[in-house]
Amino acid sequence: MAFQIEGKVALVTGGASGLGFSFAKELLKNGLKGITVADIDEKIGLKAVQELKSEFGEGRAIFVQTDVTNFEQFDDAFKKTIETYQNIDILINNAGIFDDFKWQKQLQINLNGTINGVLLGLEEYIPKYKSGEEGLIVNISSIFGIAGTSPCPIYSASKFAVHGLTLSWGHPFHYNRTKVRVVGVCPGITLTPLLLNLTDKILKPVYKENIQEAITTLEKQSPEVVASFVMKVIEKAPNGTMWVIEGGKEPYQYVIPDRFNLPKKIFLQ
Repeated sequence: MAFQIEGKVALVTGGASGLGFSFAKELLKNGLKGITVADIDEKIGLKAVQELKSEFGEGRAIFVQTDVTNFEQFDDAFKKTIETYQNIDILINNAGIFDDFKWQKQLQINLNGTINGVLLGLEEYIPKYKSGEEGLIVNISSIFGIAGTSPCPIYSASKFAVHGLTLSWGHPFHYNRTKVRVVGVCPGITLTPLLLNLTDKILKPVYKENIQEAITTLEKQSPEVVASFVMKVIEKAPNGTMWVIEGGKEPYQYVIPDRFNLPKKIFLQ
């Protein structure tokens, strides 16, 4: 039976703009009871919540200023969600940046922030406060988290790590004890603020040609289209699975080959 979004409560990190805001709107369109927009930018966050209230009515959205790298602030976002709505069913770990030039900060947000979210959502809050039989965590990776990319190796590494922790926390062992599904989404090139000033965010000037080639040759998609497909992932994706959404097309599952059953093993000669 598909997971029902209607009547549930969600927390979306990086929810004030880009993909996060599109996730928030799409969830509310699908009957979500309430949402917490967790974002580090208070000005944009408050504006986003006001827009959600105007479209979907009062009492459906709150803003909590949240630096996902700060465990206490992230914990507070969960607490305020429960204080407001009495439960929490869905966490979307969406907050992330693309900036290989500031790679330490990038790893803190993209990886540590996601780990903080899963630790809080899976181990503390969702099992205790979910309104139905099952809760859900969606980790946002990237197509650069399933294939190496020369212009942004550290960003790619951070998204590979999100991929790995999704498969690990999506193991049946964790689901059986928590009844919280953990799934991942790997969006392709999406028209969000993440794409702004790309050449200023690479590690070395020599990478500039490669980043432009990577962006111009790949199909692009809108955040609204990605968000609509993510609703299908939320409703139907099995625990511990990864889903690619690129070029505005239907999600497809990405599966790493089982090393014990490789069709062909290549040995050094």
